Amino acid sequence: MKTTLHHPRLGEITIYSTRRSSRISLAVRPSGEVRLSHPPYVSQRRALEFLESKTEWVEQARAKYANHATLPTLTAEDIERLRAEAKAFLPKRVAEIAQSLGFSYGKVTIRAARTKWGCCTAQNNLSLSLYLMLLPRHLQDYVIVHELCHTVHHNHSAQFHALADRCLQGREKELARELRKHHTPR
Repeated sequence: MKTTLHHPRLGEITIYSTRRSSRISLAVRPSGEVRLSHPPYVSQRRALEFLESKTEWVEQARAKYANHATLPTLTAEDIERLRAEAKAFLPKRVAEIAQSLGFSYGKVTIRAARTKWGCCTAQNNLSLSLYLMLLPRHLQDYVIVHELCHTVHHNHSAQFHALADRCLQGREKELARELRKHHTPR
């Protein structure tokens, strides 16, 4: 069940009571939207008490997003154009980077993923978001190198980060911080 209420300090809050929730959780979207979810056996009053205890956190999260670059809203035509550009460019770029760094991988697929810039499967296939095309080239390359490093280490262990940092000439943390300032269109 979904309801909306106006909080005196935070504005509009969307509340979800869903069996998929096992606990009360709170999320702030890059748009500033606040979502509060809770399992049906938890009262809405209790969920709102939780929200009250996290008001400062919500305001800090909104402030953080206000300093980030949210990518523009796109039409269906824009997305199809972007998909064509991504399919023409990204697999070739992956091949160039993989060859220069000595990585091998399976296939490359392009998806309209909004929550991840890329991923690597257990079979070393790479899936890249078409929204990478909206990022600066150095961040596109960072995501590609990150996913290629997952062909060696399928986790985010210290060894993975050491490899990524070597491949990125000591700039892994800096580039990761910069990428976190960007969000896919909603």
